[in-house]
Amino acid sequence: MSSPDIILETRALTKEFKGFVAVSGVDLKVRRGSIHALIGPNGAGKTTCFNLLTKFIRPTAGQILFEGRDITASSPAHVARLGIIRSFQISSVFPHMTVLENVRVALQRPMNNSFQFWRSARVLEQLNPQARELLRAVELEEFAGLSAVELSYGHKRALELATTLAMNPRLMLLDEPTQGMGQDDVERVRRLIKKVAAQRTVLMVEHNMSVVASIADTITVLQHGSTLAEGSYEQVSGNPAVVEAYMGSAQTSLQGAH
Repeated sequence: MSSPDIILETRALTKEFKGFVAVSGVDLKVRRGSIHALIGPNGAGKTTCFNLLTKFIRPTAGQILFEGRDITASSPAHVARLGIIRSFQISSVFPHMTVLENVRVALQRPMNNSFQFWRSARVLEQLNPQARELLRAVELEEFAGLSAVELSYGHKRALELATTLAMNPRLMLLDEPTQGMGQDDVERVRRLIKKVAAQRTVLMVEHNMSVVASIADTITVLQHGSTLAEGSYEQVSGNPAVVEAYMGSAQTSLQGAH
């Protein structure tokens, strides 16, 4: 029986690809209302874990529980309807729609009007106040009339955060939200994640240790598909096995992230 404090749990989650074990017996517990980071060296199994949780691939063994319900055999669409919403590594906005229109499209989904582009402008315009409120939340309201293609990379990621929020997620999965950003954009997105997570639960894969150190409540470190360590940033950064896994330069970034 899952604790009511735990929104997402995996039990001995395993994924094997033709003899290669990408995820091996991972037990994960994500607390409701927390920011939980999944970190590890390249090839540790982080993205495979995300793909298992969002049902893009099926596990070889183990269980996935969401709000105490077994979703191991559920479809990606069913999992999304339950409120597990994923933001991808590569920005996935409609480039030639305006910033406001991008959020409006995302807002149609919870209304069961999903992606009905043929609906009259008047009907869609009823969503504008809600769309603008979401843009305010991610500090993009002044860009509402711009085409998404005109945004900087960091602002595109902020827009993606707004479209994810528009789907009313119970659990947000953020896949490398600061990848490829300059320091100013990293700081903006870090601040936005902390802000929007105040009322939500976030599970994120992130390589930037300063971001992880500053916002994650719990960190799970994966290596070779298995859990190497778990705890607060202070606990995992001081763990000799974690330091060894990251080696030399990464060790500096782990311990100097604050």
